[in-house]
Amino acid sequence: MSNFQVIKQHRQVRLGLLQTAHGKIQTPFFMPIATRGAVKYLHNDDFKLLGNQIILSNTYHLYLKPGLDVIKKAGGLHKFMNWQKPILTDSGGYQVFSLKHLRKINDQGVAFKSTYDGSNHFFSPKKVMEIQQILGSDIMMVLDECTPYPSTYEYAKASQELTTKWAKQCKQAKKKNKQLLFGIVQGSSYKELRLKSAKDLIKIGFDGYAIGGLAVGEPAKEMYKTLDVVCPELPEDKPRYLMGVGQPEQIVEAVKRGVDMFDCVLPTRNARHGYLYTNLKLSKSLKLTYKILRIRGEKYKKDLSPLDKTCQCATCTSGYSRSYIRHLFSVNEPLAMRLTTIHNLYFYLDLMRQIRKI
Repeated sequence: MSNFQVIKQHRQVRLGLLQTAHGKIQTPFFMPIATRGAVKYLHNDDFKLLGNQIILSNTYHLYLKPGLDVIKKAGGLHKFMNWQKPILTDSGGYQVFSLKHLRKINDQGVAFKSTYDGSNHFFSPKKVMEIQQILGSDIMMVLDECTPYPSTYEYAKASQELTTKWAKQCKQAKKKNKQLLFGIVQGSSYKELRLKSAKDLIKIGFDGYAIGGLAVGEPAKEMYKTLDVVCPELPEDKPRYLMGVGQPEQIVEAVKRGVDMFDCVLPTRNARHGYLYTNLKLSKSLKLTYKILRIRGEKYKKDLSPLDKTCQCATCTSGYSRSYIRHLFSVNEPLAMRLTTIHNLYFYLDLMRQIRKI
């Protein structure tokens, strides 16, 4: 029986329900990034006001610190974090991409040096599954290689074949439990490789299918073209996850193409730099408009209005003014990052809520 059900569909836009061990999640949805077991500057209680359904944590970083022995003793990542809702853990595949100066790839997996102390480690597909099963996440990702852009056809082909090989090994190493396992479609910008990757993964059989290797430097049009190729090939009764994307308009365009799940560091990272999303408007035809507020600007020094008069987040409805938040940034007060992180995440989560209502 599938853990995913499409409740309503209009053209390619899907409203669905994903069942996990820690509860049901309405799709489409966005996952805030809790890389090391926490979303920077936020308390778990903040998410009660934000209405968040799920978070994403990082296998690579949690494996290194605090280490599996600590999390295992705590009874898994949920108990360690004091988080009762669903968690998705990535496999460390993105670190294979982003920390290329610290790793070496072979057919068996990835050898890498710790970013913390330089110690040597090795991630095989089996090892990655063992780690995620100790973490106890609701959704696990297979080990993959995130192909850089641009890539030659020969490199992308070898990478895609390796990702499929690892995906099969991950599936074989998975225990029979309630954790879901997603395959990851790779193949760079090559239609033939993307189609082969999707078909090979479907043959292996997964609980959901992610589309990786996008938002790595390619033009947005190239991303949409890849989604147009891949999404129609993926099973309709399985969730589709676009990894690491992105800007609000990119999320909307992906939803239009049938994508159900998203994650990205942008709302939290931009918040910490005073780059804020405001004035969200979404029409029934999914036409999106919004504005960017750069709160560090001199013009906000005496501006006593909220960040966004139309926003219902805790920051905007609690009397904090643009002037005050700009002041907090100017004196490096951490409260600035907390207040703006709450605001930006609310914007993203509210965007998803509005999409689900249309």
